[in-house]
This record gives sequence, C-alpha cells and structure tokens, in this order.
Amino acid sequence: MREWIPLCNSADLQDGGRAVPFDVVYGGQTCRAFAVRHEGQVQAYLNRCTHVAMELDFQPDRFFDASGQWLMCATHGATYSPVTGECAGGPCRGGLVKITLAEQHQVVHWHTEYNLKPFEF
Repeated sequence: MREWIPLCNSADLQDGGRAVPFDVVYGGQTCRAFAVRHEGQVQAYLNRCTHVAMELDFQPDRFFDASGQWLMCATHGATYSPVTGECAGGPCRGGLVKITLAEQHQVVHWHTEYNLKPFEF
C-alpha cells in the first residue's frame, strides 16, 4: 500500500540550499536519500551516484555545485539535473533514483512505492 510520509516543513528547503536527508529502504536495502528545492520546486533522490554507488554530498547536506544549478557528486564530479535527476555531465551511468514529493499545507511529504519504504528503527 502506497502512502505519503511527512518529511519536513516547507521552510526547511531553500532554493539551492541545504538538503533535508532521510533514510529509506530501497529494494530491501537501507539507503540515504535527500530532498532539495530548485527554482521553487521540491525534489528528492537516493543519495547514490550512478558512477559508483557512493553518496554525493561534499559536505553534510550539500549537493549543489557552485552555480547552484546542478547536483554534483563530490567524489567523481558527475552532475545531475535537480529537476529530473538525469545525468548532465561527467562519469554518470544513467540518472539518480527519483522519489516523489508533494508539498501541502507548508509540509513536504514523500511517497512510498512498491520498492521504496520508510526506514524503521
């Protein structure tokens, strides 16, 4: 059964700013994910570079390059579109795994899928 999981307050995500990290179970494995805001829209992805399965952020919760236009893997320099997660340059093998978000009543929620569940302690 699919459900909406509250993630954060809308104000926690600023354009090109810090991400809000969260843990999920994707395909049976616990993974880190992150949500960002770009050009007013909220987006979320698994925190996993497609070049080598490593986390992208160069500092905790920092994913945007210096221009604030691309998500960048700090280890390999691969860049991704913050809107679609598609590879924009560098050593990518496809795009980031996108997580569906919705923003209602000043709260951001993420959507579970058949292979994407909340992490439970």
